[in-house]
Amino acid sequence: MHGPERPVFLYPVASHEDERDLFLLEMRALFGAEPVDGCVISDKNVDPSRSPFIRGRLAVTASGGRPEDIAAYAADAVRLEGRTFKVTFVCGEPDYDAQRAAERTIGWRIAGKAEMRRPERLFGVAFARGRYWFGEYAKSEAAWLKHNDKPQPYSTALGTRVARAVVNLAVPDIRAGLRAVDPCCGIGTVLIEALSMGIDIVGYDVNPLALKGARLNLAHFGMPDVVKLADMTTLAPGPEGPCDAAVLDLPYNLCSVLPEDERLAMLRAARRLARRVVVVTTETIDAALAQAGLRVLDRAAVRKGKFERHVLVCEGERAKRQGADEARVR
Repeated sequence: MHGPERPVFLYPVASHEDERDLFLLEMRALFGAEPVDGCVISDKNVDPSRSPFIRGRLAVTASGGRPEDIAAYAADAVRLEGRTFKVTFVCGEPDYDAQRAAERTIGWRIAGKAEMRRPERLFGVAFARGRYWFGEYAKSEAAWLKHNDKPQPYSTALGTRVARAVVNLAVPDIRAGLRAVDPCCGIGTVLIEALSMGIDIVGYDVNPLALKGARLNLAHFGMPDVVKLADMTTLAPGPEGPCDAAVLDLPYNLCSVLPEDERLAMLRAARRLARRVVVVTTETIDAALAQAGLRVLDRAAVRKGKFERHVLVCEGERAKRQGADEARVR
């Protein structure tokens, strides 16, 4: 039994089959790896409420081959200082009885009062990669579910789960000074998810009725008015240069197809506006992306019945060259 030499976090994850491609794409963007044994183990400290696929975050303080090894560690290391606690199994052990046994084995060795409903400290135990993992556990809060209750919904808008994942693809690392843009924002579904995660983002749309709906939705959740009326193809980077990220959900209509020249103009505008662009489309547009100067880094398909959306993570050729130049300098 040993503790980690550097910070280690274990994230239990899960997805519906229809969203599995998007789920794996988001894991690659956030952690640079796909899940093993129902979890991701990483040195990256990510807020578990960011993702619709992350169930929680275990801040690992010890790992061992048996629950008894963890229990011995917890008996010596855990100091509650009068607070109540609970130990819960978070992932990896398929047998229900084995999960409860591990919880009891560890919980009995912690000096303090257990509280099953509202503990002041929550500890988690997981089984992954042939070992047990233990630490303080933070549950994910499904903020995106609250965002389903919009005063101005729209039938073809992205669902909040997909929108939140798309934002994470565009901005996998939230940091001060980062800027994002949604140049075809519609009723503001992507804006709401981004703002709720503390991302600095602005939105544009050519349709004043859509913007009216976006403003009502933003105000409903107590968010600032960050939208403006504009045709994205006329937009240019500001004095600070291109944004760090853009989300472009290409307009979709059940009765018509977006003309190729309009689509190309939108893709070219997105490349001008941001270094990293996540494109959501209902069509195969690889040729148009290449023509617009966008290179596909990764992709996923999201299905709902027979309806399918494609989510493409792209960068402009300029960003590609700049990254190569920076790598040579380093």
